[in-house]
Amino acid sequence: MEETKQSLKTVELATFYIGQALCGMNILQIQEINKIMLLTPVPQAPEYVKGVLNLRGKIVTIIDLVKKLELGETKVDEHTRNIIVNTEDGSAGVLVSKISDVVAAVQDTMEKPPSNMQGIQGKYFTGVFKTENQLIGVLDLEKVLRIEE
Repeated sequence: MEETKQSLKTVELATFYIGQALCGMNILQIQEINKIMLLTPVPQAPEYVKGVLNLRGKIVTIIDLVKKLELGETKVDEHTRNIIVNTEDGSAGVLVSKISDVVAAVQDTMEKPPSNMQGIQGKYFTGVFKTENQLIGVLDLEKVLRIEE
């Protein structure tokens, strides 16, 4: 008897808001999530680089995702968080407006991102997942963290 049921591969997405847009990234990419700490400005860095912080002896660059995606600037309040991620070059951080839930998404249901997603530049996304009542844009971390002059 041949098995017809395919095993659906799921990915757990940590979701968060960038302004009003719901975004996500693979939870395995995240090292930690923390509140805003004292950031040191970086002279002559692009505007979206909020600064660097010393995280237990490691220097981590923090990028304001709202500014990087050309949606204005993150309003820092009690909900704002740094998401520290592991990259090939070490650790980096992204500033987000608010943390949301972890969502299990079936990989085969990811769709290509529209070129302009709710005013966000689609080039920074690998795809979108549809839930019952919203879209989750999946960030392409390599593109988001690339410092452009």
